[in-house]
Amino acid sequence: FMPFSLPSIPASLLNAALLFVLQIFINNEWHDAVSKKTFPSVNPATGEVICQVAEGDKADVDKAVKAAKAAFQLGSPWRRMDASHRGKLLNRLADLIERDRAYLAALETLDNGKPYSVAYLVDLDMVVKCLRYFAGWSDKFHGKTIPLDGDFFCYTRHEPVGVCGQIIPWNFPLLMQAWKLGPALATGNVVVMKVAEQTPLSALYVASLVKEAGFPPGVVNIIPGYGPTAGAAISSHMEVDKVAFTGSTEVGHLIQKAAAESNLKRVTLELGGKSPNIIMSDADMDWAVEQAHFALFFNQGQCCCAGSRTYVQEDIYHEFVERSVERAKSRVVGNPFDFKTEQGPQVDEEQFKKILGYISTGKREGAKLLCGGNPAADKGYFIQPTVFGDVQDNMTIAREEIFGPVMQILKFRTIEEVVERANDSKYGLAAAVFTKDLDKANYVSQALRAGTVWVNCYDVFGAQAPFGGYKASGNGRELGEYGLDAYLEVKNVTIKIPQKNS
Repeated sequence: FMPFSLPSIPASLLNAALLFVLQIFINNEWHDAVSKKTFPSVNPATGEVICQVAEGDKADVDKAVKAAKAAFQLGSPWRRMDASHRGKLLNRLADLIERDRAYLAALETLDNGKPYSVAYLVDLDMVVKCLRYFAGWSDKFHGKTIPLDGDFFCYTRHEPVGVCGQIIPWNFPLLMQAWKLGPALATGNVVVMKVAEQTPLSALYVASLVKEAGFPPGVVNIIPGYGPTAGAAISSHMEVDKVAFTGSTEVGHLIQKAAAESNLKRVTLELGGKSPNIIMSDADMDWAVEQAHFALFFNQGQCCCAGSRTYVQEDIYHEFVERSVERAKSRVVGNPFDFKTEQGPQVDEEQFKKILGYISTGKREGAKLLCGGNPAADKGYFIQPTVFGDVQDNMTIAREEIFGPVMQILKFRTIEEVVERANDSKYGLAAAVFTKDLDKANYVSQALRAGTVWVNCYDVFGAQAPFGGYKASGNGRELGEYGLDAYLEVKNVTIKIPQKNS
């Protein structure tokens, strides 16, 4: 990063930003919750309440679905809109996000705790690119003509699914919002989105930009609230046609069940992971150490695809461990608005305590704590960068998703052995291998059961490339052309061709 390229954020700007993000966005208007309830949004760097936010629940979801259905009716401005114009609106939304990039990055840092440099340079950049990518798809998905036997003209139409419920997580609030909105709007759907209760501020600010961009009322509706109430109401709603969820595997089970027990709505799930990161003995050591560090510690370790099982070949194991500990100890933890900070706080007290609990479990089960393991500040939810060595596959920290800055390093001998161990997990979201040998890279990338495999890199994302998991890491794909599929119905139309009268 180049800190000198980052704009500073006046405190007055942040204060002003909080004046209108307290309500629910339905039909291009701001509403109090039907219940009049609110919940606090907390700054994880201090533990202090930023503001109160309207608490949406079933009644608010019902209002939002009603507005979305009206916007989706045949003859409505949205349904009659040219596909190319939908692309223009998405590009206009991207323009407005670029205009307010510093504003949004500051809100993200304030509410989520991630370093401002990361929010501004990484997250916001990917948000804009994602929206522009799907804007380009708006008039380019189309059906086929089919040479059916007989005197018939047969063709397919790709039509929007309808009302799409979208439930996004707190680790990348703006980016996950863009991942969901982009394909849904490009394909002509309408959206009811529940944003995470931990991080509602930036997503609600984007709601105001949706209106400013010119999207018709009811096309995008955004509800802050809790999973068991607002999220459950979306998942079980009889008039929601599709639900997309990013979050834990446990909640994914509940959503799939609710969808099945209601109207068999479509479901796409991007869930948890315990991704193996395999370091072969011929890897570039400097690069592998830094990339493995990044794979685990990026975003405070709060990544579903984090490289959280670092497998290192035995003849380089000790050197790799030593250098990984050295790198972790040098990681700068502190005020997320300081341009030098690499690691901010965990998102909330619940996550903070959960991660410390996993660290205690790792020590109790015999893993070797090499550095860190404690809170990193007197206030806020900061945790020291933590590295465990001598980790065994059956240990809790090697099986369960920690979702925090805790690196686990495991030793392996052969390539066949490590592939078998890497695949011995209920998850299959991502994986990586570091090697200079092309044959090894090809063998491992094909043998691993994961939706994404990185070779000599980690966490490389682009709006063009699909993302999603095998096994308990979910189903369906987001991003790329594949990301459109879940938002489209395929309709077959067959027309009898009349023959000339004899």
